[in-house]
Amino acid sequence: MSKLYAIDLFCGAGGLSEGLAQAGFQINFASDINKTYTQTHKYNHPNTYVYTDDIRNLSNNQVLELCKVMPGELDLLAGGPPCQGFSINAPIRTMKDDRNHLFKEFLRIAETLNPKYILIENVPGIVSLEKGAVVKAIYYSLNKLGYKVNHMILFAAHYGVPQMRWRTFFIASRLTNGACTFPEPTHYAQGVANFTGGRNLCFKLFSKDSLFGPQLIDHTTVWEAISDLPIISNGGGFDEMQYDSPPLTKYQQQLREGSKTLFNHKAPSLGKINLERMNYIPQGGSWRDIPYDLLPAGLKRARRSDHTKRYGRLDPDGICSTILTKCDPHWGSFFHPTQERTLTVREAARIQSFPDKFRFLGSLTEQYEQVGNAVPPLLAKAIGEIIAEQINTIQENSELKAV
Repeated sequence: MSKLYAIDLFCGAGGLSEGLAQAGFQINFASDINKTYTQTHKYNHPNTYVYTDDIRNLSNNQVLELCKVMPGELDLLAGGPPCQGFSINAPIRTMKDDRNHLFKEFLRIAETLNPKYILIENVPGIVSLEKGAVVKAIYYSLNKLGYKVNHMILFAAHYGVPQMRWRTFFIASRLTNGACTFPEPTHYAQGVANFTGGRNLCFKLFSKDSLFGPQLIDHTTVWEAISDLPIISNGGGFDEMQYDSPPLTKYQQQLREGSKTLFNHKAPSLGKINLERMNYIPQGGSWRDIPYDLLPAGLKRARRSDHTKRYGRLDPDGICSTILTKCDPHWGSFFHPTQERTLTVREAARIQSFPDKFRFLGSLTEQYEQVGNAVPPLLAKAIGEIIAEQINTIQENSELKAV
């Protein structure tokens, strides 16, 4: 089986790269305009050439030189290009949107490299943008380059990630026998797909029993993800420290593999009022459990059905709500299940399925941003494995025919 090569554009800290590497791809090249994010990527993928600049400044010749491939040799071009401003019949306001030009840059590089497969990641809302015109434009553009395309909205919890996170993925292939298929769920988890495409673009699971394969595994819980991490106080912890217990679950054992030091386990400091509010919030509870007099002004005016996750304390047996670019209690359910503080960067990274050896650089704020913006590595790994399987099968069949 030959080595597979991939590049990752708009890579951020490298969640997609990390998952693809776990699936067997060698990441030759990655690109992002944010210097701190690329520093994190380079630290964790030292053998990858990481380009830090506006992608519009990257010439076609540079692409080929830095990626170390000839046109047609690359196995996978992956990335999360902004697509929100892109459509075939775009109105003037959309054509002036920088995000439109960034997706065109992604297409330019795709045309230059002519990879066997293309993987694009975006938010579920892309399906309904411009009444579906953006998705049509993506299909049209890739078809024009000779690719067949398929897209789905995947639920991270279906692949062992302890989080309510939905993402849209496009898989495209120029190989005659290359299928654009998506990985079947391995874990049983339920989530509300309350967005356009939720009915027909997502896998539907009704029970753990499977008619077509092994029984699904129970979803990974918050406690299975973080219970082995050292107890720290509000504002406590360190950017580098030692473990004080062995891994307690298979998930923890998997993420701790190859890691002797614990990174990024530092909690932000909550103010006195939030610490007081936290006293009233049970596991699985939220702002509704806080006495009226202690509620923020905006929540005093809120209906009981609104802002369901705000000021929430995580249920240890449940799945975490979507990890955002801030683990701020006003944004969601980010209070620790048993400790009087919010989640640390490492706990958020565990819930995103990053291995512990993956270290986030920059300020505490930048570290949270990198975790929240990332593709969960275990989800990326599942997609990477099915693409790798397609490429390897086709290559093996070609070699057999040649013999």
